[in-house]
Amino acid sequence: MVVEFLGFVLVWDVKENTIICLSNIMPTCKLSEYKKSESIKMNKNYTLIKYNLSDAFSLKFDFRRWVILFFVFVLSFNSFSQKIKKDSKIATDWASLTLSIMKTTPNGTPTFGSRFVGYAGLTMYETVVHGNPEYKSLVGKLNGLEYLPSPATSKINWTLALNAGQAQIIKSIYDFTSEYNYKRIDSLEQYYLAIESKGYSQKEIEASIEFGKSIANAIFEWSKTDGGHKGYLRNFDSTYALPKGNGKWSPPLKGQAAVALPLHPYWGKNRTFAKNNFTLPIPAMVDYDYTKGTTYYNYMREVYTVRQNLTHEQKEIANWWGDDPSETFSPPGHSYYMALVAVENSKADIFKASQTFAAVGMAVADAFINCWKTKYYYHVERPFNFIYYNMSTMWDLYWPEPPFPAFYSGHAGQASSAATVLTNMYGEKFEFVDESHVGRPKDMERLVEYKARHFNSFYEAAEESAMSRLYGGIHTRLDNEVGLVEGRKIGSNINQLFEK
Repeated sequence: MVVEFLGFVLVWDVKENTIICLSNIMPTCKLSEYKKSESIKMNKNYTLIKYNLSDAFSLKFDFRRWVILFFVFVLSFNSFSQKIKKDSKIATDWASLTLSIMKTTPNGTPTFGSRFVGYAGLTMYETVVHGNPEYKSLVGKLNGLEYLPSPATSKINWTLALNAGQAQIIKSIYDFTSEYNYKRIDSLEQYYLAIESKGYSQKEIEASIEFGKSIANAIFEWSKTDGGHKGYLRNFDSTYALPKGNGKWSPPLKGQAAVALPLHPYWGKNRTFAKNNFTLPIPAMVDYDYTKGTTYYNYMREVYTVRQNLTHEQKEIANWWGDDPSETFSPPGHSYYMALVAVENSKADIFKASQTFAAVGMAVADAFINCWKTKYYYHVERPFNFIYYNMSTMWDLYWPEPPFPAFYSGHAGQASSAATVLTNMYGEKFEFVDESHVGRPKDMERLVEYKARHFNSFYEAAEESAMSRLYGGIHTRLDNEVGLVEGRKIGSNINQLFEK
């Protein structure tokens, strides 16, 4: 059990009946004045001292001794509340497994993946939120979520609740994953059950697990009414009537998908997490015009020119942010990964970590809903179609086309929404290294290796993600710029949910 107070870090070992005191206030005190079993000089600022509590009352009561005895008293009468694990390792381990499952499960899509991290993050948050009075449940704030179970007892082990909740929600929503991944979920759950149950009664353990599962089950039941339930069973719609005309999109014959059909054309009708995101207006699109020198033509011309003169650096950027769902954890997974990096780099506690995953997950989920609403409102063509008929029949794509309309960029929208919530929580200047694709085999067709990328802020990463689509030849600058703007609006509405 760990407690910090007045510059001391005290660790009480109940079984050994000892306290270990890590002091940074009085490192030069005369340690010989205290009866102790062990004293280790750690560095110039810290000294680690192990005290035998059985000797405590035979020593004179100076300031240090009073602090130790005070905490022995507090811990004795409030031991259960101090058992709360503040470490976020369990949260990041579950987030890592979530990403791995997204990457290794066939039939994944960015739309359904965004929904998945939205509910996984929310479940993580709601299973621990009652463990810290600084955080508040989102019941009544989210779109249509009017009830979640409350803890039946004050004696809840929040890490066990989180552990049970994550296992339950992942199995419920990603129920189409492999048996191998099911075993990985069970393995991680049992691992944390074993190490986090120490010092708790069986009744307390069962209550904690039951609470975590009840939160996950309630959120899963709520998720069934959002319009995207089991969306992986209907990825491509053969009945959707695509509008015809100049500048209108049609499924590419040479595309990412194996079938030339639109991906989730009704996803934009799904319920958003934030009510205010559902009511955001559809952004304006530039009118179609094939005349040279017009705004529409010039946006397409830029795509043509950039593709003809791609630098190796631009190819590396295009590859890094490709996030093909058939090979990676997809774009929403990339944002969830950056949430994980933020948590680990900042050493956030379990409560801030859970809020981070909830905020990012819901932001990218809402971003894909709003983006898809716009895509299937305008049905704007991809650059290849326009360039082929108006500029050059010899021009070719860097990336195969995705199976949905162009305007606006989903990459830009979801990356910007994630950057908005991460910046709100961790600040404008947050330097980090993105290693999400390190280790992937070299792209031999394009002669590009996957090297870690360094960023000075979350928005810098989002802007690069957006530009990668221009380098890939599948989006105009307008698609990207509008996506970045809309993503900020969406992320800001998610931030408002957590305001006290």
